[in-house]
Amino acid sequence: MSTRTFRITVRGVFDGLSTDQRAELLARAAEHDVLRAAFTPEGHLSYDLAARSAFTFRFLDSGEEEEDILEASERAEESAKAWLAERGYGYKNLRSQAEDLSQAPLGKRQRRAVAQKNV
Repeated sequence: MSTRTFRITVRGVFDGLSTDQRAELLARAAEHDVLRAAFTPEGHLSYDLAARSAFTFRFLDSGEEEEDILEASERAEESAKAWLAERGYGYKNLRSQAEDLSQAPLGKRQRRAVAQKNV
């Protein structure tokens, strides 16, 4: 059995932030910039609070079976909730989307590499 890699995106909106919380997030905005976004096991947060109050966590997880993606999604949502709660940040509209990379279509370079192996 092979290990499957899952990418989970958890999105939401900050809600009811105090002036201090907003200032804290704005001060740390550079490290949470979308241009630095990456899927990581611990989760990576990105936002642009100056533009809108939405945020995105990106998680990387794995499992043995196709059904493991559901548990991975639950873990990702719980991790996002815990991170927000630990800092006292209010949020709403939390939702997640998961992708099993073993099911993702191959890109042009990947198709070419597979074709060359089969020659």
